[in-house]
Amino acid sequence: MHNTPAPTPAIPGWRLIVSDTGRYWAIRNRAFPRVALRAGVEPAVDADTFEEVQAAVAEQEEKARAAVAAAEKTAVAAVETTGPVS
Repeated sequence: MHNTPAPTPAIPGWRLIVSDTGRYWAIRNRAFPRVALRAGVEPAVDADTFEEVQAAVAEQEEKARAAVAAAEKTAVAAVETTGPVS
């Protein structure tokens, strides 16, 4: 029987780095939309454990989805109020 190392944890769409001190860093592979960045979404997060960095990533992804949805809703409302631009 061979001892195989535990698989390296991964977060889809994010690059995961574990520092020499064991701190976890996650950096998004693709840029967030500008509207999300303007709303304060962070493309890089860090934490003491994999579970904590995973939760931080999930929080940033949710904030980005909410910012994009709010911007789309605002754009639709503007078109409905003023009509399409010609």
